[in-house]
Amino acid sequence: MMRAMATDLPIRFDGVTIASRTVTLLDRVTLQIEAGAPTVFIGPNGSGKTTLLRTAMGLLVPTRGRITCGGVEKSPPIHRAFVFQRPAMLRRTVAGNLRYALRAARIAPAGREKRIEELLALVGLDGFEKRPARRLSGGEQQRLALARALARDPVVLFLDEPTASLDPASTKAIEDVIRAIAASGVKIVMSTHDLGEARRLAGEIILLHRGRIIERAAATEFLNSPKTEEARRFVAGELLV
Repeated sequence: MMRAMATDLPIRFDGVTIASRTVTLLDRVTLQIEAGAPTVFIGPNGSGKTTLLRTAMGLLVPTRGRITCGGVEKSPPIHRAFVFQRPAMLRRTVAGNLRYALRAARIAPAGREKRIEELLALVGLDGFEKRPARRLSGGEQQRLALARALARDPVVLFLDEPTASLDPASTKAIEDVIRAIAASGVKIVMSTHDLGEARRLAGEIILLHRGRIIERAAATEFLNSPKTEEARRFVAGELLV
């Protein structure tokens, strides 16, 4: 699979705050996301994981601070893609959803059907082309959402709790797809509340709490030897509030 040059990496946050009059969702976050193994954000509900991913994608504008992608501020998300926790399916077939995504990505018509075959094979939906997308199971819809996101051939793929509410078999299928995508050279940046999933997928783990980065380390180091009290408590399964 050919991929556009990684012009959106690294993604750098410099003192980024996202806030309203009453709520601070991100609090002076400074962070650099680089190419390589998956970066996984963990933390309790409301810690700022989704907000951070959406801000990196360009869906939210910082109240204060600065974000650059490949050194460029206000960079359009041409080489970034986002899969939401509950992706919406178009009222079309599986192949129809992908054709729409390929048209939006300006893929030449002559190459679309072959690309649909490739994408469905990658996510394990071979033979599903004519099925109505909205009648797929939750796990199958999530795999189709991954295929749609890959239609634009992203350099960075953001995943917001991609296995939330899925059964173990569907979770394993999604995780297998994520590994294959990462192995192809796409930078995976994802959030999860599942430490087991973080252990299975992450190259590095970043703990968020109350909109702040508490700890960042290689996955094995983070899980086996957390340095901060908050990380120790989270790894031990204690609730952070």
